[in-house]
Amino acid sequence: MDLELAGRTALVTGASKGIGLAITRALAAEGASVVAGALKGSSELDELTRTADVHAVSVDLTTAAGPEELVAAAATTYGGIDILVNNVGAVRPRLQGFAALTDDDWEWSLTINFLAAVRTMRSAIPHMVGRPGASIVTISSVNAFLPDPGVIDYSAAKGALTNLCKSLSKELGPGIRVNTISPGPVRTDLWLGSNGVAATVGQENRADPAEIIRQQEAQAATGRFTYPNEIADLALFLASRRAANITGSDFVIDGGLITTL
Repeated sequence: MDLELAGRTALVTGASKGIGLAITRALAAEGASVVAGALKGSSELDELTRTADVHAVSVDLTTAAGPEELVAAAATTYGGIDILVNNVGAVRPRLQGFAALTDDDWEWSLTINFLAAVRTMRSAIPHMVGRPGASIVTISSVNAFLPDPGVIDYSAAKGALTNLCKSLSKELGPGIRVNTISPGPVRTDLWLGSNGVAATVGQENRADPAEIIRQQEAQAATGRFTYPNEIADLALFLASRRAANITGSDFVIDGGLITTL
């Protein structure tokens, strides 16, 4: 299936690893020009800048000015934006309970998981208006509707993010489509890294992180985590003209973890 993404310009946040890197790589493979924003680079992203039409921008999206700087770089480099993928996000497991969270904890989580996308969209939308087939795809989480006290601030931030995108789909349609993707656990550093969810929970419970992962995988009907490239495939479809009448929708990709309708 030709997704007709060749010649399109895309902006991806959190693009140096995991889901963001997979989406950047997939967009480039389809012939899109990509501005890849990330706080820190990676060897994989550097390789893409040498082999594809990918322009990496080092930027701190948790600052008030960072998203605007990234969007300005995209607009200057390519003259406009057809596709925006809000991917940047992070989680810190909260195993000491709600009362232990400080204002700084809340500010950190809400900024990286919600306000970064708010500011990026606010800056990018003027550069997307009037461009046929313009599309925003935002990576949310099943925790937007599966509140978990172990990630209570993350869940709240993702709930706000999904709500915001639904509202924007109504305001911006029909000119700009807005959709969200809600992954369950994904094989990225967020879960598997040395400071990821599995390692943190394992340390707290004196358990092997591999066992934490095994237990979590067993909760999915497929018995495994999602791979980043599987989310990338969905993101590209939603960003393409093949999904021209899809907006205001949320797509769950969790291996059957969520069992309710």
